[in-house]
Amino acid sequence: MSLVNKYFEKSSKTILALQDHSVEIDKICKMIIDVSKNNHKILVAGNGGSCSDAEHFTGELQCTYKSSDRKPISAISIGSLPAAITAWSNDFGFLTYFKRQVRAHGNPDDILFLITTGGGTEHNGASMNLVEAAKEAKERNMKIVTLSGKTGGILKEISDVNIIVKSEVTSHIQESHIAILHCICEILENKIN
Repeated sequence: MSLVNKYFEKSSKTILALQDHSVEIDKICKMIIDVSKNNHKILVAGNGGSCSDAEHFTGELQCTYKSSDRKPISAISIGSLPAAITAWSNDFGFLTYFKRQVRAHGNPDDILFLITTGGGTEHNGASMNLVEAAKEAKERNMKIVTLSGKTGGILKEISDVNIIVKSEVTSHIQESHIAILHCICEILENKIN
């Protein structure tokens, strides 16, 4: 089997396994519908490629996935503010940047939607900025949704809903996250007028 075939076979199997998370996906959609009906908002964050996924998802929610008739959903990609990121990180460090954004924008019953391949680990510090944001969101009585992979990290314990992609391969986890996000958009498209 060629490397191309091996890659897509493994990626496809990882994505196909997401069917096991239909209950969690439906729950996330219900949470987003409730936020939309009650004029609350969604703060979305991730690091690196997951930051790009956060921007992509925010764009789908604000604008349209398929139909321009669907009501827009209030969503902010809190990693997409270069002046704020560089000012805060330069003066106080990046660890607390997302926490600061949650303080600035988060209200009770809003959703903090986190996208991360690992879920936050103390031993190497990976995604601990998202863990800090989640802790702040809890204090503000926000709901926390996390898409993760690998072990699910610290965020699996903090989140109200957490989908852990069954993979240790970062690229396959990220591909699966996009599939989940598009599935959520597909469902919302049919349920929000």
